[in-house]
Amino acid sequence: MTYKIAFIGFGTVGQGLAEILMNKRDQLRRKYDFECSVVAISDIMKGSIYLEEGLDLEKLLSLVRETGRIDGYPGATTGWDSLKTIRESGADIVVEISYTDIDTGEPAASHVRAALESGKHVITSNKGPSALFGRELVKLARQKGVCFRYEGTVVSGTPVLNFALENLAGTEIREVRGILNGTTNYILSEMEKGKGYEETLKVAQELGYAEAKPDADVKGWDALAKIVIIANMVMGGDLKIADVPCTGITGITLKDIETANQENKRWKLIARAWRDGDKVQAEVSPKKVPADDFLAGVGGVTNALTFDTDLLGNVTVVGPGAGRLETGFSILVDMLSIHRERSAVNLA
Repeated sequence: MTYKIAFIGFGTVGQGLAEILMNKRDQLRRKYDFECSVVAISDIMKGSIYLEEGLDLEKLLSLVRETGRIDGYPGATTGWDSLKTIRESGADIVVEISYTDIDTGEPAASHVRAALESGKHVITSNKGPSALFGRELVKLARQKGVCFRYEGTVVSGTPVLNFALENLAGTEIREVRGILNGTTNYILSEMEKGKGYEETLKVAQELGYAEAKPDADVKGWDALAKIVIIANMVMGGDLKIADVPCTGITGITLKDIETANQENKRWKLIARAWRDGDKVQAEVSPKKVPADDFLAGVGGVTNALTFDTDLLGNVTVVGPGAGRLETGFSILVDMLSIHRERSAVNLA
């Protein structure tokens, strides 16, 4: 079966995914019996295109590099908005990778709902819909007999959600704690070298680790959205963003760093979710982590998450938390998961 794919959004992640699908086409067909055709893309800045027979990804990537737009693709239908693309492109899988609004989840939440209501599988790396409406969207997908996959919403391509839901199935996850934002981890790691917060933030922005307006990272909002996804989707919680105390790293000084060092500890922005009786609680805040804690040794932009389980004890997953190919890979993993699930259904 060849899956028809529609992209909603074609920024860094979308282009990374397109590159992966182009370069690994033969391997995916040979090893997994998986084939796909990108038939439509809608991007608020770059335009929209639809071509029933499928787009040439090499030509598409060349066009966007040269012009910054996609609506000059020869022979394609243009001018569709995102909802028309979702409903009328004939796609089997909608990849929702538009911009994130953690306050409302829009427009991504409407995109996901429209796709699920239309009977299409949805894959997203967009934190907004999953953090705000995750359990609702999973329920809707089940009602419609389709899949809603969201591995890339937490630690990019590093397998955290699928690992917890599939590989740790049968255990009770009592607590999850870790480093879920690479930008803040980089800043704190550099401050340990004696560099000031403002100086380090500027370098992080120059390297592309931090945005020009870095509030989502340094104030903890990015980690907040991720731990809410974990608390609700992995641990069965029912948390709202507003329920979770959140403190960022903007108040950490070099003096604080020095004091922690004298105590043989390191500052880390820790996102944590835990069981409190029948409820699940969560928080995000800077913590002085003892040097013998595994998380203390995780430096730079790397992310890490420790699962405290009843059968295995602590299990820690470490890997990159961002990146065009890394996040594109998370979407590919979800595509293959949908393919395996659909193949199993067809064989049954």
